Amino acid sequence: MTCLQNRLPHPTRCTAQQADAAPTLSEVFPVRATDGAAPAFVAAHVTRAARGPVLWIQDRQSIRETGRPYLAGFARPPEMLCLVVSRAVDVLWAMEQGLGCAALSAVVGEIWGNPPALDFTASKRLALRAEAHGVPAWLIRRGAEADLSAARERWRLSSLPSLTDPDDPRAPGRPQWRAELFRARWRTPGDWVVRHDAGTGEIVFDHGVARPATIDETGRQAAG
Repeated sequence: MTCLQNRLPHPTRCTAQQADAAPTLSEVFPVRATDGAAPAFVAAHVTRAARGPVLWIQDRQSIRETGRPYLAGFARPPEMLCLVVSRAVDVLWAMEQGLGCAALSAVVGEIWGNPPALDFTASKRLALRAEAHGVPAWLIRRGAEADLSAARERWRLSSLPSLTDPDDPRAPGRPQWRAELFRARWRTPGDWVVRHDAGTGEIVFDHGVARPATIDETGRQAAG
């Protein structure tokens, strides 16, 4: 979890205490199914205050299309326990079992599409188990619609042009992401430009992203 405000006038760095305040289930939807922004955003969260291994579970199509998670560039990468299973129901079962282990820092699952096994009841079981045992759960939903879910936070992630490399202006620098929190139980949704500070391990929400104006039912312009 991260410390967010609806509008951020200055870069915001979230402390480990704020990040670990309420372990629960969060979902992340890549705007493009194979975009690396989603696993990078999740990895930035689970590595910043890791006290033990991270269990990372992928279904067959997720690993076929995107490969295994790779934590190069993180200052203090935790031990990774990578598991590949065939079906979405197996990912959910393995996540639920892992969330019962307090020795884990986090449990991450990757599921492709909208399988019937991933219904509201299944997501609620994960959320309640994460909260009961104090182990954060992250679910990366590739190529999926944001259907009914009990996830306490739901994000959309996409990659942005990287920062300039301080040593070589022709080389790519640190990555940046656009992170939209479109549903949240305990905080105000918003849209931000986000980066990971490799030196400190912190997640920096640089600034908010202005949304285009929309027309309300009376024909007046309103903020989106």
